[in-house]
Amino acid sequence: MTTGSSNRRIGAEDSGTRARLIEAAEQVLLEEGYAAVTSRRVAARAGLKPQLVHYYFRTMDHLFLEVFRRRAEAGFAQFQRAIADEPSLRTIWSSLTHGTGSAFNLEFAALANHRKAIRAEMANYAERFRTMQLEAVASILSGREPLPDAITPDVVLMALAGVAQLIALERALGVSGGHDEALAFLERYLDNPAGT
Repeated sequence: MTTGSSNRRIGAEDSGTRARLIEAAEQVLLEEGYAAVTSRRVAARAGLKPQLVHYYFRTMDHLFLEVFRRRAEAGFAQFQRAIADEPSLRTIWSSLTHGTGSAFNLEFAALANHRKAIRAEMANYAERFRTMQLEAVASILSGREPLPDAITPDVVLMALAGVAQLIALERALGVSGGHDEALAFLERYLDNPAGT
């Protein structure tokens, strides 16, 4: 067996230890920020030896990717269940405002600015999620009164997502100006997107 990192043996994907490390990394990231996620800190949080981090993950980027994927896949499953139970614009809005959490998303956005692999993975998942959401919006709107020509499912989704992201970012910064008015408008719009 060669000693290069690409051929190095990695612990089993379904290992309980691996899962503990992923969970510990997520906790450190949320409590202290992505810069605090080191092999020593993660291992200490998981109650394990630091060497095990690199036994299960070739690099810290691999660990970050698994933390992100786990949260993203859970978000996909949650969205699919919610939209199957209640196919409505309110469900779409709720998925945008009560999803994986603004602290998690902000930390990963900051991390993605410095790590190309993280940025690529986030973009991949964002595109997949956007496709799922767009299909749901198109299906919901198809059963309603027609919207003006310029208001397509893409426009509706981008408007909802843009407002949700801006409010989440501003709340994280302690800014709230205009939020109540925007949310009140959306409450009316979600019930009557045609505006009649």
